[in-house]
Amino acid sequence: MDVNKAIEKQLANIETRTVKTLAQLEAIVKKSGLTKHGEIRDMLKRDLGMGHGDANTLVHYVNKSSAATESLGSAEGKSTDAATNEIYSGAKAGLRPIHDKLIDAISKFGEFEIAPKKAYVSLRRRKQFAMVGPAASSRIEVGINMKGLTGSDRLIELAQPAMCAFKVKVSDVREVDKELLSWIKQAYDNAG
Repeated sequence: MDVNKAIEKQLANIETRTVKTLAQLEAIVKKSGLTKHGEIRDMLKRDLGMGHGDANTLVHYVNKSSAATESLGSAEGKSTDAATNEIYSGAKAGLRPIHDKLIDAISKFGEFEIAPKKAYVSLRRRKQFAMVGPAASSRIEVGINMKGLTGSDRLIELAQPAMCAFKVKVSDVREVDKELLSWIKQAYDNAG
């Protein structure tokens, strides 16, 4: 397991153990008014009962997020918009309308976190429910993290272990339809 995946897993476990999203945890840190790493870590341990390692990782995460971006989860230290613009630059720029339509439709489900990575964005509630990013200059792939669905020609089952259980290839905004959104909604509901 690489370091970034290990940190992602630890952050997901922190959300599970505290029963709070990363956004809620960051709000707690900001509301505390504390600025020194050790003080914030000790407050998280004292007030939320976090272990030393979890509290330390969360402080690093919040400080990186606060200093570099308004958006949580930006692995690159960039805002969600800036990171997404980089993902959809050059030959992949024409895919941005598909991405925007997907995110707009998913936003109607309720609250979730967009965590930009180098080549895709991770969509999270208490855990990741989907991934969206260009797979080539001609299509986006939507990873869906949901068990219990039946694969098909369109809903492609992925060999496990993988970051998601299924993927759907999308090459046109018209393919952001009720069927695709229903699969994502199931994963969204399951992740919260």
